[in-house]
Amino acid sequence: MTTQKESLYYTVSGARRFSNYFWGSLMFIGGIGFLAVGSLSALNINDQLFIFKAPNIQFIPQGLVMCFYGLIGLLLGIYIWLTIIWNLGHGYNEFNLKTDEVRVFRWGFPGNNRRIDLRYPIKDVQSIRVEIKEGINTKRAIFLKLRGNREIPLIGAGQPMSIQEIETQATDIAKLLKVSLEISELAS
Repeated sequence: MTTQKESLYYTVSGARRFSNYFWGSLMFIGGIGFLAVGSLSALNINDQLFIFKAPNIQFIPQGLVMCFYGLIGLLLGIYIWLTIIWNLGHGYNEFNLKTDEVRVFRWGFPGNNRRIDLRYPIKDVQSIRVEIKEGINTKRAIFLKLRGNREIPLIGAGQPMSIQEIETQATDIAKLLKVSLEISELAS
């Protein structure tokens, strides 16, 4: 966070998190393993590769199912790695009183709309809303509430922040923009 008298700047982390590296690698390697064992069972080549041993696995039904799961795991692993390479969701939130605008920038999927750059005049901001849900599936989010009942999320999904950090960030934004702060706690 960069703080000045007339602006606030928060970076938002994207897909480059440890959990994505872990799950992307696990899915990719596991998918290759399942696909290799299933393919070897189809060719009746058992115990030929030192890593992928497939003793007593018949192609129908076990080998076919392993090929299917291997293909799904491989595709999911590739997808996760592509989100890491493209750094989906990375960006920043800028609240600038000099230019009288709020800017929310994120990187999206490749194509014409890769750069998601939302700009709103400060006068359109009604309030800052904090949403907190505790329990097994916790949710902590800050929303920029605009005229016309539009809500723009300001922190990335899966970006773990403590309640104190969220409340401090939301309070700083609300003070700078001179708007109200709404806190809604959802039942779990």
